[in-house]
Amino acid sequence: MMKECLQFLIEPAKKIKIRLKESRRRVKLEKKEPLVESQLFIMELARELNRVVQRSSILSHVWTSEDVWPPAVCRDFIVEWAAVLEKRVKPRLIQSVNQYEKPEKRDWRGHLLCMLEAGGEGDMGPHKRVIMDWTREIRSRPQNTVWPGEAVLMVLDDLELQWKRGRLQNLLPAMELLILAVMNADSPLKEDVTKQWLVRKQRSQKTDAARYIPHNVWNWICDAAEEVKLDSDSANPDLIISSDKKRMRCGLEHRDVPRCQWRFNGWWCSAGQEGFTSGRRYWEVEVGQRDWRLGVAKASAVRQGYRSLTTDSGYLTLRLERGLDLKALTVPATPLTRIPLPRKVGVYLDYEQGQLSFYDVEKRSHLYTFNDTFTEKLFPVFGTVEVVNDLVIRPADVRQPCLCTGPCLWT
Repeated sequence: MMKECLQFLIEPAKKIKIRLKESRRRVKLEKKEPLVESQLFIMELARELNRVVQRSSILSHVWTSEDVWPPAVCRDFIVEWAAVLEKRVKPRLIQSVNQYEKPEKRDWRGHLLCMLEAGGEGDMGPHKRVIMDWTREIRSRPQNTVWPGEAVLMVLDDLELQWKRGRLQNLLPAMELLILAVMNADSPLKEDVTKQWLVRKQRSQKTDAARYIPHNVWNWICDAAEEVKLDSDSANPDLIISSDKKRMRCGLEHRDVPRCQWRFNGWWCSAGQEGFTSGRRYWEVEVGQRDWRLGVAKASAVRQGYRSLTTDSGYLTLRLERGLDLKALTVPATPLTRIPLPRKVGVYLDYEQGQLSFYDVEKRSHLYTFNDTFTEKLFPVFGTVEVVNDLVIRPADVRQPCLCTGPCLWT
């Protein structure tokens, strides 16, 4: 009887053990799934960059396949950077690919390209050829001869730390930064590589683009802090503006104010006192949890009535509706559904670059960027429907505390 009972317990245990072995075997096979061709291509590019750029060991995570990107991200990266390199570097490449060694005697790049163009990603061949032509050019540089600069190294260290902590999905931003460093190695613009990188990253509105802003890049943005104040002469009559012009909320009574064309009389909005026609400007706003609007309005934008405050009507704004729907008011609207709702929003205007960017100040992460060509004065715009909590413009000299858990690692 006892033997039968033990057998009753042993048989299910054996089945569970078999299932566990099968599960482990399946996981092991999935981990050994062969990398797609574009991933292999990027791994070799990372290896070559690591060879010529000093202190670029961060790329070892890429070329050892520790950091593997999704196929779609690989393809987008190759297409985007092929376009950049073709425009900026290809004029210097006089020799064509056919003038190099015969295919059977070429280095790994030639063999890889032949394989890629014959394989399942043949449509990527032209883009890969452009990048490989550029790679041939940098191969002429001896090992460790490109000094990226202290600013770039600080950004790389920051990105690697955030990647290890899980805040970055991949090290694509590091690859892009180092490509720019090599492209500008002999250029007077060498010291501006991190600024070029920021502008380029913010032109990308892909949902999987890296949102974290490295420490010294964030400080550079904040250095453009502007003391922005509300213009009570432009505020909707239903809004209550504080005496220091830094706070506003909806009142319970309609104010009796003079009518004028620059006053909002429909939407509960107010403009800033000063408009901007040049330079970099940055301001931070503590927003409500229910409904708010932030951005800029062109001088020619109509403020009266209930016309949609979108890019078509001269407004570049983000809006939170009903405490749920955060969106950029493009045409059509761009939902920002995968982004946690911010409590403090940073607004950064780079007039010459034609960019208006928004950040979650507490997480130091990028929310959205409008890309345009600015030709007229731009006024900050603020909107709220809150009747209890104020929308607050933070003082220009107040900085959000560093994200480091102990002493700051980047000072």
